[in-house]
Amino acid sequence: MKPLPDPSRRALLGAAAALAATPALAQRSYGPNAGPQRYPDPDIIASDPRRFTAKLGNSAITRLHTGMGWAEGPAWHATGRFLIWSDIPNDECLRLVEEDLTTHRRFRSPSGYSNGNTFDREGRQIAFRHFHRDVARYERDGRVTVLADRGPDGAFNAPNDGVVHPEDGALWFTDPGYGGLMDYEGNRVPESARSPRPFIKEAIYRIDAQSGQVAKVADDVFKPNGLCFSPDYRTLYVADTGRSHYPDAASQIWAYEVDGPRLRNPRRFAEMTLDGRTGMVDGIRCDESGNVWAAMGWVGEGYDGVHIFAPDGARIGQIRLPEICANLCFGGTRRNRLFMCASQSLYMVPVETRGAHFC
Repeated sequence: MKPLPDPSRRALLGAAAALAATPALAQRSYGPNAGPQRYPDPDIIASDPRRFTAKLGNSAITRLHTGMGWAEGPAWHATGRFLIWSDIPNDECLRLVEEDLTTHRRFRSPSGYSNGNTFDREGRQIAFRHFHRDVARYERDGRVTVLADRGPDGAFNAPNDGVVHPEDGALWFTDPGYGGLMDYEGNRVPESARSPRPFIKEAIYRIDAQSGQVAKVADDVFKPNGLCFSPDYRTLYVADTGRSHYPDAASQIWAYEVDGPRLRNPRRFAEMTLDGRTGMVDGIRCDESGNVWAAMGWVGEGYDGVHIFAPDGARIGQIRLPEICANLCFGGTRRNRLFMCASQSLYMVPVETRGAHFC
């Protein structure tokens, strides 16, 4: 430990107080018999307090459910007041109801090893299914409609995550192919064909709501993963997890200008290195102020969790979790609860902002 620059009693007391207010992450317990968490929660960090105003002094991170294989794809249904999410390896979709925050299994079972989920303007669930390598919609009468299973270049690798544009109903989604690389989360391609790219070039797609036509809108990203719109829908942010398989891939979030049904002017929005350590970003969401909330992981204690980036790409806050965070969404009646799918568990924390979009 470096010596304090000021040996005065005030400096010593200040340093001691700062250390006491920031206990190591490993000391915290999330078990069913864990004691209450003292406010403010030390694992919600405002690295730029002036810009990160969503932190509440009297809210704490809560683990709502655990025991899953790999939790993914949270989506909030505003009318039904419930959250759904995927446990990919166990081939099911779970549901949490707002009234008492209880979890109910087998909402969808089998789920087609679905990864991401979202809802359209009519409240119908849309799932991005690894096993079937398609995008499916669950209708009100219980039928399942396959919206797309191939693009201009052929059958998809394994669609991953998507968002609906509320103005025209178009569905934008990514196809990084992870579900085609392993049976654990999907349907592994034959051994002779295994590669970082199961079938076709990883890309971003758009399904037109009126015609159903599938268009490839970008393939600059090594492995496009989570995605979200800015509050004004003029920018599409896309997480790149290509570092998992491509040595030349940068760990970053891309930003595209949305030009009607097209994307243009790709640029780096934010990179994922913190204190010399670089992880990967997965699911992302925007709040009403245009900040990007990013599910982060694959580094370890003090890094894994959620990182918050201002509209200019600067990291302004962090939520530390004891597990790798794969995806997240805003929910609750006022969209001011942040739900986080992190490896084996579902976490939640109230925040002083709201999700920018309806799902």
